[in-house]
Amino acid sequence: MKIGVQSIHFSADSKLLDFIQKKANKLDQFFDQIISGEVYLKLENVDNEANKVSEIKLIVPGGTLFAKEQCKSFEEATDLAIESLRKQITKHKEKTRKKISEQKSVLIESEISDY
Repeated sequence: MKIGVQSIHFSADSKLLDFIQKKANKLDQFFDQIISGEVYLKLENVDNEANKVSEIKLIVPGGTLFAKEQCKSFEEATDLAIESLRKQITKHKEKTRKKISEQKSVLIESEISDY
């Protein structure tokens, strides 16, 4: 899966980029039809320590999945966003399978009624 990483108002080191790529590649285990993904890393201007934001957008057949997390480190925020996307992927797969099975049952019913 192709993942683009954009760090806004700072430059991300290669260790962080490798971490993000490794975590994102694990999503292929749950859904192998992911087309591409974009990761946006931002530093928020807030008073507390949890000022690191990770936004991940995945393009899948039939839609776009998005997750945004804010934590003390980019690694933690990315980890939580990936977990959220894993849940979204599972739901997306279930919906897709349900639609396909409904369409198949309609086709079978129409073939039976033709006889």
